[in-house]
Amino acid sequence: MKPFATTTLLMFSLWMFSLLGAALVPAVCHAESAVQTGETIAFLGDSITQGGANNASGYVRLVISGLEANGIKATMIPAGISGHKSNQMLERLTRDVINKKPDWMTLSCGVNDVWHGANGVPLDAYEKNIGAIVDQAQAAGIKVMILTATMIQEDATNNENKKLAPYNDFMRKLAAEKKCLLADLNADMQAALEPGPHHEHQLTSDGVHMNPLGDRMMARSILKSFGLSDAELKTANDAWLNAPHTCEVAGKAKLTLRQYEQLRQLAAQRGTSVGNLVQEETSKAIAALLKTAP
Repeated sequence: MKPFATTTLLMFSLWMFSLLGAALVPAVCHAESAVQTGETIAFLGDSITQGGANNASGYVRLVISGLEANGIKATMIPAGISGHKSNQMLERLTRDVINKKPDWMTLSCGVNDVWHGANGVPLDAYEKNIGAIVDQAQAAGIKVMILTATMIQEDATNNENKKLAPYNDFMRKLAAEKKCLLADLNADMQAALEPGPHHEHQLTSDGVHMNPLGDRMMARSILKSFGLSDAELKTANDAWLNAPHTCEVAGKAKLTLRQYEQLRQLAAQRGTSVGNLVQEETSKAIAALLKTAP
């Protein structure tokens, strides 16, 4: 073959390879959600999950809206009951989850098993209960995502969180053994907490139950475990920030999550809590209004 022809053939081959590579890269790099449009997700858990489905800013609702913001229309099956532990979730699994035939189930359990102290569930019994829940769900054809239990008070060094640690270690181990998706909420919660003194809880309303920021942390972790990319997580977050009437403040004001974040920043600057700030400003507004009264 002549040198010119050889060079031309080589250049053409390289050009075709570059085009093929450019076409293939997006398909390889793009994260694909494990959840598909039309699928249902059962959320099994305790009061954190019950609130996550009942509150506009709850993590269950945020997961569904975050998927929808990315073009995935899934349906939630709420299965959270306040105060429930692993034994109670196992007892009602068939009724609240399996009989409803979801495609997916997220399992959030462990806080009450530890937090309830003498009325809780010891680790060996917890392991049997959780193992049975996962086995029965998978036997029914349900895909399972395991969630590690969130913190008990926002201090990883307290005795309750130390006691909770082996429960979460078991959840991580079980997820690997049973080939379940895992959302490590406990680790993500610890990472999200900022050091230093604070005038109110950062991610919870009372040290255990999530505030809107804690719910967002949970929802983001779950969506990431479902396979959403960073860009898709940003799309979800943008939708959450701007959704109207999401966050209730002082039992009255309905704000967007963006407004709630701004209010918390303002309260922190003034060295007070959101509740106190709203109460103070409301009192000032009422006093100013009364001055205009006849």
